[in-house]
Amino acid sequence: MSIAVGDAVALARALVRVDSRNPSLVPGGPGERAVAELLAGVLTAWGFRVEMHDALAGRPNVVARIGKPGGRTLMFNGHLDVVGVEGMTHAPWDAAEWGDRIYGRGSSDMKSGVAAMCAAAARVAGEIDGEVIIAAVADEEYESAGTRSLIERGIRAEAAIVTEPTRLAIMPAHLGFVWIDVTTHGRAAHGSRWDLGVDAIRHAGLVLAELDRLDAEELPKRRHALLGRPSIHASMISGGTGMSTYPDKCTVRIERRTIPGETPELVQHEIEDACERAGKRRPNFRAEARVTFAQEPSDVAVDAPIVMALHSALGESNEEVRVQGMTAWTDAALLNAAGIPAICFGPGDIGLAHAAEEYVIVEEIERATRVLERLALQWCRTPVTAWRS
Repeated sequence: MSIAVGDAVALARALVRVDSRNPSLVPGGPGERAVAELLAGVLTAWGFRVEMHDALAGRPNVVARIGKPGGRTLMFNGHLDVVGVEGMTHAPWDAAEWGDRIYGRGSSDMKSGVAAMCAAAARVAGEIDGEVIIAAVADEEYESAGTRSLIERGIRAEAAIVTEPTRLAIMPAHLGFVWIDVTTHGRAAHGSRWDLGVDAIRHAGLVLAELDRLDAEELPKRRHALLGRPSIHASMISGGTGMSTYPDKCTVRIERRTIPGETPELVQHEIEDACERAGKRRPNFRAEARVTFAQEPSDVAVDAPIVMALHSALGESNEEVRVQGMTAWTDAALLNAAGIPAICFGPGDIGLAHAAEEYVIVEEIERATRVLERLALQWCRTPVTAWRS
């Protein structure tokens, strides 16, 4: 595919037109190979040094470099996978342009961000003393196998921008989450035998009442300057075998959104304490809590060099500087944990991610590209001490 060097809008359209639904989320989804191959071809034509490697079988990352090896490095990171399209109110893969918007699955989350970061790097190729690393990864929407693989391969940079949709706000922090299953145990019996049966579903209700108290009374006391308070909600519940049978088991699947400083171990203890309090109300109460999956929150200081550099790039691009927290989880947390200060910034609106109507404003793609271009020029020329407070 022929796309003019640095044309972010054309690249965004091309990426959106490729179905890259994550097969771990959507049975039969094609995954990232086709869109990765398209992007690799464009970046090769634009002069990048490109490689592809599988993060999962048949699901590659694209790693592309431009500039001068040995100088200061800046990573632009974005994911190529998208979620399902059920219930969408417009064609998911047409990249139709209506008015000032491009519509399609992934237009906001986050193929426009990928396009902007690639175009920005291409535009500064001959002007920087360092190197920009493009990391277009697989599987972020499920378990982030792409960025995990990137880190395992030892790919590093002095800082990173994850071009998730932020409406051009700087987002140095985001929430984490813990998924935990609480299973209550009862005793099966005929529905008429109250003297024999133990209702596991009602016992689960006792736990939910304790979690409601936790969310209403305790969690609001904890605050993060950008992210606000943590939260908890019951996502799914299952139990029972028939109308006239006491249920012997009930499982409630819970999501706890965490702020920096909160760990999966802390969440496990919270849930266990809730179960213990519920158990004091019934002598035959029995339950266990098990963490099934967790992603850590991310937090970069608002005066960190990469934040201040992006602040400067926005100002030089005549853009408003807004520093906010991101509620959604992103691969920035994995990069930070690997020692790469990573913050989120990109075109698009996270409120449109995974939605029935998804679009990106065309002008916003170009504005994001100009800011990232300015950032790369500054970062790969200027000593990091220039932005220290």
